[in-house]
Amino acid sequence: MNRKLHRILAVAVGLGIGLAAQVFADWPQWLGPDRNGVVPGKAPKPWPTAGPAVAWKAEVGSGFSSPIIVGDLVLLHHRIANEEVLEAFDRSTGKSRWKSPQPTAYTDDFGFDNGPRGTPAVFAGMAYTFGAEGRLTAVNVTNGLPVWSLALGRELRADKGFFGFACSPLVVSNRVIVHVGGEGGAGIVAVNAKTGAREWQSTSDEAGYSSPVAAVVGGKQRIVSFTRAGLKLLEIDTGKVVGEFPWRARQNASVNAATPIVGPAGIFITTSYNTGAALLQWQPAGGLEPVWSGDEAISAHVATPVLKGAWIFGFHGRQEQGAELRCIEAATGTVKWEASRTGMGSVLVAEDTLVVLLESGELVLAEATPDSWKPLCRAQILGTGVRAAPAVDGGLLVARDRSRLVAVRISP
Repeated sequence: MNRKLHRILAVAVGLGIGLAAQVFADWPQWLGPDRNGVVPGKAPKPWPTAGPAVAWKAEVGSGFSSPIIVGDLVLLHHRIANEEVLEAFDRSTGKSRWKSPQPTAYTDDFGFDNGPRGTPAVFAGMAYTFGAEGRLTAVNVTNGLPVWSLALGRELRADKGFFGFACSPLVVSNRVIVHVGGEGGAGIVAVNAKTGAREWQSTSDEAGYSSPVAAVVGGKQRIVSFTRAGLKLLEIDTGKVVGEFPWRARQNASVNAATPIVGPAGIFITTSYNTGAALLQWQPAGGLEPVWSGDEAISAHVATPVLKGAWIFGFHGRQEQGAELRCIEAATGTVKWEASRTGMGSVLVAEDTLVVLLESGELVLAEATPDSWKPLCRAQILGTGVRAAPAVDGGLLVARDRSRLVAVRISP
């Protein structure tokens, strides 16, 4: 981490700011600085026909974890043999700077992938990972040396579900918060970021595959969690539930995977399996009420949509049945356009431009407009089977497929 980052961090600590997104200006966690898929800075410009310049490539292990970017490092949590490895790559060259391994015996019941699912988070010089077996680990981001490690999945007798533990850790108010789905009211767990000591646990909900965010709701900063049962609002200091809204498929073979979006219109949640989306608003007397809901807007199977102004852009439909990219009006759920036959993918937004990485490995820039689907340029940057969202910082986009990590320059 550079000197500027240390100065920003020192000021933030002095002011009592706890949310990691408010400290870093890089891409230090799931879905970026503000955990919402919004890329800071200027929008990328369309590249030449040959595609964006490739800065470097690296061979990596298995997993669905997204890369993150902090200072001069790119971090990736991936599996090599019988270890889940947090590895730091040099941002400029792609050379490995350090590796921090943890043993694992996780086996996917459906044979998809045995690697980690959750994306690391960096805060105050520490990197936090949550592995497929439910192991929460903290390491020193400078050298990868371990600080503490907790086998939360085993200790709290949590069911790994269909596809293992997938929550990307949230760091807020010096706490690391993850969805565990453990017994005895350990659905959501907060531990001390420095020591790993358990501070609170809340709800009896199964974990699902979504990750929490911290946002101001009802005038107070709260934890916004989309568990397998539905949306929960929690107090940061105690874990007390102050609002909830049930939202899940009626069938057991289902997932809640998309991260909630908190915007001016309310809290947006979405899931697949004939369930759809809902926009929720906080009531002055407490609790959440739907503004609209249903399966006609966006039913996100895996990827989290992104909010741009009054519009939400996201993938609608089941991954195995053929998904499509859509634009809807946030306030009403009205579908403005749909781009059929795109397949599944992930979507970010930079100013007025969508950055779309498809499961096919194709990277697309498009206009973030409610008028129609307007691609600007496209390039094949990876192989097929891309499930992880990319990281974008300073014109550098880093993404992974099943075996490679690639860094491309999407801005001149």
